[in-house]
Amino acid sequence: MLAGWRDAGLGRTIIVDPHLQAAPEGATLLADPAAIPADFAPAAVILAIKPQEAAASLPHYGRFASSAVFVSIMAGPTIARMQAALGGQAPVVRAMPNTPAAVRRGFSVAVPSAEVSAAQRALADRLLAAIGEVAWVDQESLIDPVTAVSGGGPAYVFLLVEVLERAAIEQGLPPDLARRMARSTVAGSGALLDAATEDAAVLRRNVTSPKGTTERALAVLMAESAWPGLMSQAIDAATRRSRELAG
Repeated sequence: MLAGWRDAGLGRTIIVDPHLQAAPEGATLLADPAAIPADFAPAAVILAIKPQEAAASLPHYGRFASSAVFVSIMAGPTIARMQAALGGQAPVVRAMPNTPAAVRRGFSVAVPSAEVSAAQRALADRLLAAIGEVAWVDQESLIDPVTAVSGGGPAYVFLLVEVLERAAIEQGLPPDLARRMARSTVAGSGALLDAATEDAAVLRRNVTSPKGTTERALAVLMAESAWPGLMSQAIDAATRRSRELAG
């Protein structure tokens, strides 16, 4: 994410991380927030920490509430919980990006607190847009299913590649070929989907010849007890976990 922001012209940047060994290019690395210079007045503070560390970490940054918008990419902690830890009515944007942000193809959904100004929302939007597509919602409760679908979505896609590769090997294909084929098929299908104007269902039907091999496979995958039902259960489980992390 930092690389995307740097490419977009990010200014002076301080990273606080006691575990990082070296500062990324263009940034100053500190191990302790107490070492942040007194004259540093950031326009944005990015909260990229584990939810379990929020209560202990956030109070160190409350002094920036008068100048900065806090952009949280934590799963779980609510705006109210973060504001309480920051010591008041700090302007907070709660956002959930996903890992394709690493190649500038992320998808982020964000919700602002009432204290976020129009200029601060625009700044948060620019930061998130530097790493992919951005959408805004008005209801904070929607961030939990967003976390389940978009935040965790790349893992579900990678799992598809894994099981497709394994199934290919089970049918006798050499492991190297199975791996290349599974990765390329999923990546190529994603590129086709991105370029197409049709719905995914239309693209699926375009591949499915009547009484052909794909139709036979989809009869298994689309049974209610298979992908449709399992995906609903999976997203529900992840959504509930996101709400549990709110604390």
